[in-house]
Amino acid sequence: MTEPSKLPTVGQIMTQDLVTFTPEREIVDAMTILIDRHLSGAPVLDETGKLVGVLSKKDCLRAAVNASYYQQWGGKVSDFMTINIQTLDADLDVMAATQAFLTSPYRRFPVTSNGELVGQISRIDLLRSLSDLWK
Repeated sequence: MTEPSKLPTVGQIMTQDLVTFTPEREIVDAMTILIDRHLSGAPVLDETGKLVGVLSKKDCLRAAVNASYYQQWGGKVSDFMTINIQTLDADLDVMAATQAFLTSPYRRFPVTSNGELVGQISRIDLLRSLSDLWK
């Protein structure tokens, strides 16, 4: 068994090559990217690179319902994104990160270091890491 001090950190297993959106991007374009890349969500960054939201497939479902109601697509990512963002710190170990996933409905979290977005971690990233610990 791996000692707690030897556990990998979120920063060691997170995805760093991120798809991101701006708040001004058209929602239908963002939704198409999520679908085409098989992503459950992506961070939304303002013009300075600051994390201002997350766009999830659930947010896109809201946009689709809205489009059905009004019989047309329309709107920006900012109209549908989640702005109350929960992040994980890059220095957090995988067991603490797993607890965060178990107590939240989110499938992925933005990862920050010193307040800056540095990556994203998903449930599958944690499952891979935990599986590797027991091999």
